[in-house]
Amino acid sequence: MTPHISAPQGAFAKTVLMPGDPLRAKFISETFLTDPQLVTSVRNVYGYTGTYKGVPVTVMASGMGMPSIGIYSYELYNFYGVENIIRIGSAGSYTDRLNVMDVVLAEVAYSDSSYALIQGGYPDKTILPSPEVNAHILSTAQELGIDCKLCRVHSSDVFYGDPSQGTWQEIASRTNTECVEMESFALFHNANMLGKRAACILTISDSFSSHVELTSEERQNSFTTMMRLALESAITL
Repeated sequence: MTPHISAPQGAFAKTVLMPGDPLRAKFISETFLTDPQLVTSVRNVYGYTGTYKGVPVTVMASGMGMPSIGIYSYELYNFYGVENIIRIGSAGSYTDRLNVMDVVLAEVAYSDSSYALIQGGYPDKTILPSPEVNAHILSTAQELGIDCKLCRVHSSDVFYGDPSQGTWQEIASRTNTECVEMESFALFHNANMLGKRAACILTISDSFSSHVELTSEERQNSFTTMMRLALESAITL
């Protein structure tokens, strides 16, 4: 046990899929896994372990933002022997190239966050996922006939930004990114620091340019293409 995870040793598979929303973790587990068992529920952050096509897989929520995924991913990697974490989340598109419901794979995460600097002395604003995991996800997507677009992701600390700090167009230009989310930078840092592996698959849930957006219920239950890609990738890592 840790302060944030109530599971015993051996409760987690070597690969964990991490949506932000606990109810999305529950939906994925109950929809796709065979015999899913709730192994942790501290603060209602649900984690389930079951099998997918006979292979053990864990699905556990990360909560929102870098501090939250930073805590859970660190504990999974460092105390529970997890080797791979694939974040599966939502993102807002900065560009017409990425439309609502498109599936995206982060090839780099940019952030103005101090998380990596304070946590591990990492000074840069960009950080990479695990190249071998990304290559495996892209290969799996091709086999499944899923259009998975590589892109540079803005990993932000702030959901409600002060307009005086720049329009979304200015932020996209300054960060040289195509979509925005709030967790991948911290996950990638933890994985790199601890000698583990991480990737981030996203579904575009809203678009700053087209003003199209999904409801919270649609975000919870409709990202099945991304979920299937993550699951198929997880069992062959």
